[in-house]
Amino acid sequence: MARPKKYDIDPEEVIKLAGYGCSQRDIADFYGCDESLISKNYSSIFTKARAEMKNGLRSKQINVAMGGNVTMLIWLGKQILGQSEKVEASFKDSPNGFELEEI
Repeated sequence: MARPKKYDIDPEEVIKLAGYGCSQRDIADFYGCDESLISKNYSSIFTKARAEMKNGLRSKQINVAMGGNVTMLIWLGKQILGQSEKVEASFKDSPNGFELEEI
């Protein structure tokens, strides 16, 4: 039985790649190893790096919105506050040749 191949995986590089939004599959592909190797040996630093990336992105989005970017304000309002655009339809006037009945 052959010995398992040793991979030279730098934990700092895993943190950096996870911080760029790379998945465990992406990192495994980068190193040419199986995804399970990354998952088993680097799961905690991967999870922490991804959380830091997400927090940084949220912070940047909030700063952009609070700086007056209306599009970002609307988008964050929908995402975080559950706001939506209310669409009302009226069927009082029917097009020519069509009759609408109440059900």
